[in-house]
Amino acid sequence: MRITTVGLDADDTLWHNETIFRLTHERLRSLMTGVADPEVVDARLAEIESRNLRLYGYGVKGFTLSMLETVMELTDNQPSGRIIAEILAAGREMLTEPVEPLPGVEDALAALAEGGYRLVLITKGDLLHQEQKLAASGLGDLFAAVEIVSEKDAGTYERVFARHGTGAAEAVMCGNSVKSDILPALKAGAFAAYVPYPLIWAHEVADTPEGDPRFVQLETLRELPPWLRSLAA
Repeated sequence: MRITTVGLDADDTLWHNETIFRLTHERLRSLMTGVADPEVVDARLAEIESRNLRLYGYGVKGFTLSMLETVMELTDNQPSGRIIAEILAAGREMLTEPVEPLPGVEDALAALAEGGYRLVLITKGDLLHQEQKLAASGLGDLFAAVEIVSEKDAGTYERVFARHGTGAAEAVMCGNSVKSDILPALKAGAFAAYVPYPLIWAHEVADTPEGDPRFVQLETLRELPPWLRSLAA
């Protein structure tokens, strides 16, 4: 099987992301002590995030706005100035969090590039922030193209792999989200490699596909180059 193009997710595939969101979520819970129980905060934030995804998209800025809206609703539109200031500060800190590639990522990407594969970063999120994270990671030069998209569905993968490769049938998508990186890539006709991250956002939870010969689950990104070589063999 000929594979020419490798699509890679960014957050929680190349560097930590969900961990930072979880820590900020805990900070919100702490700020709301005495106002609402943690379970109430969690449920309201999840509801508001779901409602706002189509308006704000994915990323820190949308999450910060959803936290502010959660606080407004739980305080009957009378939050303290301290809480608002703390949430805004938390959002700014998330945007300036240092970016370090996960263990083995740089070596794996270098091996893929040396193997002649065209690497394409395919990620959701805020355009400016994702560009900043890629630059800070030091991995940018390894990618032939970068696609920051509003949603990852089969049509997205069909377009990206046609634009930057030889079509989905000769491409593989690798990422940590079954819902966004695996299922729609398979539907588009591509291969898919799932590399789990210890934490997963509730909106990205989905079951892994069963019995699809184009799907593989790997423990780390280091296993991707040898798996691709096995396909070629």
